[in-house]
Amino acid sequence: MRGQRLGVFCWAGWAIMLFLLAPSGSVRGQIVQLNQIALVQAQNQPLVQSTTPSTGMAGNEVPASPNDADLGEQQILKRAETYQPFTASFATPIFFTSNVALTNTGEVSDILIAPTAAVFYDPRITHTLYAHIGAQEQIFYYGKYTAFDFASLDCEAGLTYFMPEVHNLLLRAWYDFNRLTLDDRLGDEFFSNHQIILNAELPFRFGRAQQISVGADTNLSVGADHQSPRRNDYEGYLAYSVSLTRALTFNAVGRVVARDYHQNGRTDVSEIFSGAATYQVTNWCSISAISSFAHSDSNQDVFDYDVANLGGALQLSLRF
Repeated sequence: MRGQRLGVFCWAGWAIMLFLLAPSGSVRGQIVQLNQIALVQAQNQPLVQSTTPSTGMAGNEVPASPNDADLGEQQILKRAETYQPFTASFATPIFFTSNVALTNTGEVSDILIAPTAAVFYDPRITHTLYAHIGAQEQIFYYGKYTAFDFASLDCEAGLTYFMPEVHNLLLRAWYDFNRLTLDDRLGDEFFSNHQIILNAELPFRFGRAQQISVGADTNLSVGADHQSPRRNDYEGYLAYSVSLTRALTFNAVGRVVARDYHQNGRTDVSEIFSGAATYQVTNWCSISAISSFAHSDSNQDVFDYDVANLGGALQLSLRF
């Protein structure tokens, strides 16, 4: 009888511990998935496209903006070409990731497939002002560690403004609603966030084929259904783009991001380097080699991590 009572007390103790630890683990998972989205978007910069032409530009297409994965890629066209405000896009990135859970101990690697479907509408309001409405769904499938599978839905709306007289300065002010769900089950939501995205980017062209861009982002969370993963992101980036041939382009981007969490006094600083080589097979199909490396330091050491991703992607895109 005494042994049975001791067993009951032990099981009760474990149950209480699991109950207390479960919310913390859930929050950690939400933060890991938010960080994984940011990494994948950083390395997939040429893949998800919308059509917002720049004013005051001439000649062939200019390499893509380094911020296009977050905000929908702009394609810079000749003035004489007909503007096409609609874009429908599907991309299938497949890559190796060295740190599935983004931890600083016990790292495990896996293969990640992250198909993305997106639709954008960018109507021209004036010669330099464009509206933006879009939706993008990306699903993350892990080869071995399927418990990490999740999906991310973004619904966007805002304005894009060009200033040709200020070295073609690009300004964006967008609203974004982000919704995370388990696997590809759209009804199983575990986190949602409303944020304001502010972006400024200054391009410097060298000849007809090269461009360096300097930019800054601010992502401000204005409401979320869970407070612990909620954060504001402040980012600066430097990018280099070159058209090696009429069909082959290369993009490299370095980013520094400060992530200020709304609770627990946590602040992370991440350095992210990404590169992509893209070959345009047709005007609607392209293939890419993609890579990224990230180092993250937190004022809470348990959240430090390093991760490297390497793989490729196929994209289909239609403009009309």
